[in-house]
Amino acid sequence: MLIHNATILTMNDRWEIQENSAIYVEGDLIRDMGQSGELLQKYKEPAPLDARGRVVMPGFINAHMHLYSTFARGIALKDTPPVTFNEILERLWWRLDKALDNDAVRMSAFIPLIQAIRCGTTSLIDHHASPRAITGSLDIIAELFESIGLRGALCYEVSDRDGAKAATAGITENVRFLERCTRERPSFLRGMFGLHASFTLSDGTLAQCLEAAAPYGAGFHVHCAEAISDVEHARAHFGKGVVERFATAGILGHNTIAAHCVHVTEKEIGILGETKTNVVHNPRSNMNNAVGCAPALKMMRAGVRVGLGTDGMSACMTDELKTALLLHKHESRDPRAGWTECPEMLFRTNPKIASEIFGANIGVIEAGAKADLIILDYFPPTPMTPQNLAGHILFGLADAPVMTTIVGGKILMKDCILTEIDEEEVSRRACEVAKEVWKRF
Repeated sequence: MLIHNATILTMNDRWEIQENSAIYVEGDLIRDMGQSGELLQKYKEPAPLDARGRVVMPGFINAHMHLYSTFARGIALKDTPPVTFNEILERLWWRLDKALDNDAVRMSAFIPLIQAIRCGTTSLIDHHASPRAITGSLDIIAELFESIGLRGALCYEVSDRDGAKAATAGITENVRFLERCTRERPSFLRGMFGLHASFTLSDGTLAQCLEAAAPYGAGFHVHCAEAISDVEHARAHFGKGVVERFATAGILGHNTIAAHCVHVTEKEIGILGETKTNVVHNPRSNMNNAVGCAPALKMMRAGVRVGLGTDGMSACMTDELKTALLLHKHESRDPRAGWTECPEMLFRTNPKIASEIFGANIGVIEAGAKADLIILDYFPPTPMTPQNLAGHILFGLADAPVMTTIVGGKILMKDCILTEIDEEEVSRRACEVAKEVWKRF
């Protein structure tokens, strides 16, 4: 594949912008880059893909997602609305995940993966729960990623909240999927070891998870100090904060994702930095659940690696980026806040997290990187340079329609038309399944 006549945002360390340029893709890798005229002569492609002067950049990465949350869209709670975070979990999410069967697991994941293609999100790190359909649930989601052609890192959230039998089944499901990924090494899939949160996990269950994950070198994916109630529970039952507890248990580290970290102390920020744990900031979800604003910028200044996720709000990373910027300006009452840090979360840290998980160069346009590319309908109305690129991204590119999405050299959407998916039929089928889920809910 030869993509030419493009304004390329490499998103490399220098944030280079290459105008009237071309990218040559061979297999699933970027093999060559240069001026359009030169590459058109060098590679005699019968039908090169003309970007028509539009922006080409790496596909976005969502570092914390809940695909199954789809079926909460429009759902009605018949009693008074939940007030606290724990009430939101108990009356919405823990009722919803118990209502999922295998068909619902599949269809609830299908919809956000279609949205991901439309939003230019090419890699997703998902955190799944379906307590009454645990065994094989990750294979159902994995089949979708492979058939659609998106990259996915999957796990099942282990929790004691549904009893010992469900916790054991969750551990088994993580191990089974990790074994599969180790054995098959699929290009588009990787496994992590899922944990729910400190307040639903006993020390014994944490120890079992650590032992089960060890043979695979797998990182953990866990909710961490999302609400103050999680912290209060940890201090009351274990005599320490959530991060301290996880550090003592041995689950933090360079390959672990600690989602949220809204309520962390100075000491715990130090622990996250020392252990090189990946923190994933989810501003829209935190605002929606009214749990507070994570000290993401403070953590970054302390050397913590902070990425960006949506926590199931949607698959759109540019919406998350804009929200993060505005939230931190508002929270700090400082108009300078977030200008460099928020783009760094999305365009620096998320690619590092994904590249380490998948063992490949992801999230940058350069020779040897994975050909995960998007073409946006954006023509800069003012000069665009590496120095002002963040401004163009936040106030221009973030609102620009994604025209074409390419993952591993395969076109999944071209000129806003999905190449192999009947979105109308998938949505119709999802609606039928959702009706049954809502009855069980």
